[in-house]
Amino acid sequence: MSIHPSAIVAEGAVVPESCTVGPFCVLGPEVTLGEGCELISHVVIEGRTTLGARNRVSPFTTIGIAPQDLKYHDEPTGCTIGDDNTIREFITISRGTVGGGGMTRIGSNCLFMAYCHIAHDCVVGDNVIMANQGTLAGHVTVEDWAIIGAMSPVHQFCRVGKHAYIGGGTITTQDVMPFSLVSAKRDNKAYGLNKVGLARRGFTPEQIRELSMAMRLLTNGKKNTTQALEAINDMLASGGGDEHVKYLAEFVAKSERGVIK
Repeated sequence: MSIHPSAIVAEGAVVPESCTVGPFCVLGPEVTLGEGCELISHVVIEGRTTLGARNRVSPFTTIGIAPQDLKYHDEPTGCTIGDDNTIREFITISRGTVGGGGMTRIGSNCLFMAYCHIAHDCVVGDNVIMANQGTLAGHVTVEDWAIIGAMSPVHQFCRVGKHAYIGGGTITTQDVMPFSLVSAKRDNKAYGLNKVGLARRGFTPEQIRELSMAMRLLTNGKKNTTQALEAINDMLASGGGDEHVKYLAEFVAKSERGVIK
């Protein structure tokens, strides 16, 4: 174990021998680090916070801090983070609230670039990328492989679907459909399928073609959402489309805030 003499590790904190805790870090009494974590310097971790293995946390980041919610009154809530995440400088990750289930959850293999904010009760999946100053308000869900561009805020209770791409400077106030591209340069609208990202992740040409057909039905403006979903379900019933098309249709059908189209 390497703990710098200037670091403050409260009694009760769990720090395995394989971890590195750099200068001026502060760990609260209910913090648990997984094997091989590295806190470079000036990292503050509070609350009932658990980090998995091999997370690398850069200077001036705070994890498990009290939520910025006036309804929060120091209840014993927490934050849990998976394995192999890169958490860069000046990032803030809040713990949960009682009203939101009490836990902020982050998956594995994510990259959070400098100055990002992940608010209370957010759920972030695996392999997510948030570029500089990406911001999640409370209760946001970001599913696996989504990318959130720089300086892009996501409104509370929104959901960002798998493999979605949000361009830099985009304000998100509704759910972002999985596999879609959304950009401020396109008036904060969905403008197609994330074909490049899907190809990089092993989607076949046929899967991409079927998803393109479904996305066009949802975004071309000739059908409302109900009509588009009926057409997609007809396509599925006739043997066109696979589980990815089905997931897209179910995501849109279950949206409570409406989807960006």
